Amino acid sequence: MTQDNDRRPASHGAQKFSRRENLGQAAKFIIFSISAGIIQTLAFTLLNEITAWAYTPCYLIALALSVLWNFTLNREFTFKSANNVPVAMIKVALFYCVFTPLSTWWGAALTDVGWNEYLVLFGTMAVNLTTEFLYDRFFVFRGTINTNKRAQRHMM
Repeated sequence: MTQDNDRRPASHGAQKFSRRENLGQAAKFIIFSISAGIIQTLAFTLLNEITAWAYTPCYLIALALSVLWNFTLNREFTFKSANNVPVAMIKVALFYCVFTPLSTWWGAALTDVGWNEYLVLFGTMAVNLTTEFLYDRFFVFRGTINTNKRAQRHMM
């Protein structure tokens, strides 16, 4: 198992984490993503049930709310990153520049041929959770994990 003092700081290259630390990050990401999924589901349900809107606007509004929630929690608690917030947000926005059009396209295509809106939503959320964790872990927060004040307190 890797000790805290065996971890190389971000300024010296790639960070090394123990299996336990990696699993802890994944577990936290899943828990926060579930909370974001609840927000997305509630927002989607509210819009889908009280408006006559198609799948796409309901999905896009709900997705935006969940992304903001998830980014905020995961930056602070999962990755404990003190990196530049605007830069990290731009990196996450780039992910969604690819994910959003694709997921909107397949969501509309599937619901147009009769798939249940909620089945499509939950399937899309599962794809989002998996791909965003990998993207955040290895690109957005790479080299800045455990650099915020919360992480520094735990390392002392």
